[in-house]
Amino acid sequence: MSGHSKWSTIKRKKGATDARRGKIFTKLIKEITVAARMGGGDPDANPCLRTAIAAAKAENMPKDNIERAIKKGTGELEGASYEEVCYEGYGPGGAAVLVESLTDNKKRTVADIRYIFSKSGGSLGEAGCVAWMFEKKGLFVFDKGDVDEERLMEAVLDAGAEDIRSEETTLEVITAPEDFESVKKALDQGNLPYLLGDITMVPKSTVKLEGKQAEQMLRLMDSLEDSDDVQKVHSNFDIADKTLEQIGRA
Repeated sequence: MSGHSKWSTIKRKKGATDARRGKIFTKLIKEITVAARMGGGDPDANPCLRTAIAAAKAENMPKDNIERAIKKGTGELEGASYEEVCYEGYGPGGAAVLVESLTDNKKRTVADIRYIFSKSGGSLGEAGCVAWMFEKKGLFVFDKGDVDEERLMEAVLDAGAEDIRSEETTLEVITAPEDFESVKKALDQGNLPYLLGDITMVPKSTVKLEGKQAEQMLRLMDSLEDSDDVQKVHSNFDIADKTLEQIGRA
């Protein structure tokens, strides 16, 4: 599992503060609105909307919030018009960073993201400079103590999973994006709880970071994820579990 996936899992285990949950809701509402605008308001006929709604429900977003976001996307309610923009760059130690954003003001967003990169020892790059280092995949992460590995393998492989990877304390299930929903359904029906489930960008290779570079990298990730215009951040850094846990407790 990439260092970023491990870091995301550690933060999820710590739980969300009210302030962080408010930011998560804002990002999810944007995602639902754009998905509904692009593919219609029926989740049964719009896979992107279905995935966005599932993510919102996982964060316990109220049903009314979800319905309003869909109506803003379909034009039934007035709302801002967001544009999808992807930014690419490098973090400390040369780690690749891919930033997905939804914005109503590209000039503001690029200035904000460039500043975040520079203050954390990184640099914003040109389009295409790091995107080739990632593949779009479905990802589920499990605590080894919470699931039976044989049951898990049987359920996900039958549902179309591509790979199962074993880490020190976790199991990672990789799927093609189009098989994410079928694997999620199999996990839910089998009562197999996961720590993290998302369609994400999985790195083809990783960059090992230690010491000050590791700390700077995690500050960069947190600052980017805290930006109102940023939806998701992906990176190929690899930081030791012990270091991640130590910084996560700080």
